[in-house]
Amino acid sequence: MPAVMSLLIFVTHPEVVIDPLVPVPQWPLNEIGRARMEGFAESLVGRNVSAVYASTERKAMDGAEIVAEHLGLPYRTAEDLSENDRSATGYIAPPEFWEVVREVFANPTKSIRGWERAIDAQTRIVGAVTRIAREEPTTGDIVIVSHGGVGSLLTDHLQKVEIGQGSRPSHPGGGCYLVIERQSFTLARDWRVIEDVAL
Repeated sequence: MPAVMSLLIFVTHPEVVIDPLVPVPQWPLNEIGRARMEGFAESLVGRNVSAVYASTERKAMDGAEIVAEHLGLPYRTAEDLSENDRSATGYIAPPEFWEVVREVFANPTKSIRGWERAIDAQTRIVGAVTRIAREEPTTGDIVIVSHGGVGSLLTDHLQKVEIGQGSRPSHPGGGCYLVIERQSFTLARDWRVIEDVAL
C-alpha cells in the first residue's frame, strides 16, 4: 500500500478586533473571526493532523488555539512566521494601508516607510515554513496559522513567480488556506476560503 501523502495546511487568520490604540501584533480575533475558525477547526476533526503552529502575533495564536483545542493537540509558535515588520509606522488606516502594501510588493528590494523589505520577509517566511515541514518530527499533516502577507509571499515562492505576481487569498477579512505537499514542498492546492475545506 502506498504511503499517505502528508500535507502542510497554511491558514491566514480571519477577522480581527481593529484597535488603533493597541499594537497590531496584539490584536485578537473578533467574534466573526473566532466563529469562522471554529468551523474550520471542526472540518479538520478526523484528519491526521499531528502538529499546529502559529506566528507569535495574538490573532494567529487565537486561531491556532481554536484548531488545537478541537484536535486535542498543543500548538507551538515561531516568531519568523509573523507578518512583515511594520513597526516603523504602527497602525495605518485603510485605504492608505493598502496603498503602502501595494508599494511594498511592487518594490520588494526597497524598504517602504521603514517597513521590512518584501524580499527579506519572503526569505524569512519560506525558511520558517520549510523548516517546520521538514523538521517537525510527527508524520501527519501540519496546520500553520499565520497572516495574509506571509501567505502571499509564500505563494509567490511556491508558484516560482516574482514577488507580487502570485495568486492571493480571496476573502477580504482573511480566513483562507492553501495546501502544500509536505515532503516535496510543492503547492498541492491553491487558495480557498476556510468554509470550503476539501483536503
